[in-house]
Amino acid sequence: MEAFAALLDALVYTSSRNAKLRLLADYLRRTPDPDRGWALAALTDGLDFPAVKSAVIRNLLIERVDPVLYALSRDYVGDTAETASLLWPEPPAPPSPPTVSEAVDILAGMTRATVSRELPALLDQLDAYGRYALLKLATGAMRIGISARLAKTAFAQAFAVSVDDVEEYWHGQTAPYLPLFDWAANGAEPPSGEDMPLFRPFMLAHPLDDTVVDMADYAAEWKWDGIRVQLVHVANDTGGETRVYSRSGDDISATFPEIAAALDIPAVLDGELLVRGSHQGGERAEQAGAASFNALQQRLGRKTVSKKMLEEYPAFVRLYDALIVEGEDLREHSWEQRRALLERFAPRLDPARFDVSAVIEAATLDELAAIRERSRDEAIEGVMLKRRDSPYVAGRRTGLWYKWKRDPLLIDCVLMYAQRGSGKRSSFYSDYTFGCWDGDPDDVENGGAELLPVGKAYFGFTDEELKWLDRYVRQHTVKTFGPVRETDKSLVFEVAFDSVHASKRHKSGLAMRFPRISRIRADKPAHEADRIDTLRALVKD
Repeated sequence: MEAFAALLDALVYTSSRNAKLRLLADYLRRTPDPDRGWALAALTDGLDFPAVKSAVIRNLLIERVDPVLYALSRDYVGDTAETASLLWPEPPAPPSPPTVSEAVDILAGMTRATVSRELPALLDQLDAYGRYALLKLATGAMRIGISARLAKTAFAQAFAVSVDDVEEYWHGQTAPYLPLFDWAANGAEPPSGEDMPLFRPFMLAHPLDDTVVDMADYAAEWKWDGIRVQLVHVANDTGGETRVYSRSGDDISATFPEIAAALDIPAVLDGELLVRGSHQGGERAEQAGAASFNALQQRLGRKTVSKKMLEEYPAFVRLYDALIVEGEDLREHSWEQRRALLERFAPRLDPARFDVSAVIEAATLDELAAIRERSRDEAIEGVMLKRRDSPYVAGRRTGLWYKWKRDPLLIDCVLMYAQRGSGKRSSFYSDYTFGCWDGDPDDVENGGAELLPVGKAYFGFTDEELKWLDRYVRQHTVKTFGPVRETDKSLVFEVAFDSVHASKRHKSGLAMRFPRISRIRADKPAHEADRIDTLRALVKD
């Protein structure tokens, strides 16, 4: 456990990506099985201990230290694990730390009835660094800048294997990943998942930015405003299995059972999950039957889906690509070859659940730009540019695929509330809620106007701007609500966002899609910020 605690401590204070990779790769090489596998799972959110929650840790702390001291410390530190590790009373006997594997076994065996007894006993075996590592491992709230992709890259560097192979073999394996380590570290045969519906890594795109491309070499498609999914069907002894995976590799088949049931031909397909238009809820049907993202959002995150939900928000997949079809791996083929096969294959699928994303005919980039400008009225985010001779490779490869998102919408909003961030931002007020005027703030005779929250953002500003904003919040606080500070409604943000939709969950009746801080408008008086009506006018009927 000491080595894992030292790794976490080093990663927290390391900002360089390459330095993080070196630290993690060195740990994976030096640490024996199964500790390194459990640590890797913890770093990539692959562990879950249902009995150990933040509320349990808080209750244990306030039994041992002054509740006011805990509350003040937690508010200042901004992280439950760090606060608990520092405030926990030192044990009378010298620490005798368990291994990572032993700690995992103990945590996994805890229940709601036993956690209040067993977790303190485990914490008493550790010093402050070990307690921090244990609580981070137990709650899954790492927030140390290690993404799943970075962890896989470090794994590849540790054992001099291809990161593409790591991506390919990773899915279907469970912690502590013994077959994966045996392959990479000892030269064993790679893990096999031939008869399992496994996720394959997505091919991703770079932003187009100022890149100049020759349209003779690229095909253009719409970038639809849904969620990217992968559908996998395999034939096996049980007759066949189908899985629907999100971009991060999460299995969302239970949320969209009609999609999983619709694919019964062995294949791995890449597409965009959308909801049909012309359903209840006020959304109009978009191009080719796709409703806005707000309609799809009604289905996301649900563990069970009612018959009514299936009827009101029927899902379908707009196909982009084919990776494997009836046992033939197409990923080394060119985009043109895969596209031709996909167009021949798609008619064999249920047309109510599948169609193929159309290719946009544009001879020049300027012509495509003009078409893209008209995309504001469609259920799309922009356009994609795919090199015609590109294979399907995991991750982002320069020069192969580009995404050209539509220009964001902009609106001036007033800062209303701020809350501390997490991890490295735990000492800064970095999460901002902003609003627009519901009426004319200058119309004093009729009572002025109320500010109504319209969105929340926590990125779009530089580190220097974050420091300035943190000082501003502290100096302009008028009320506090636990960890939230209400400010004096004097600072204007220029907020960029992709779209806005009607929402019954917010007092303003609106919900922004991907809001982010575009500029801090300290020069602009708050009463000149935009009104709710400006946003309402952007909602599609």
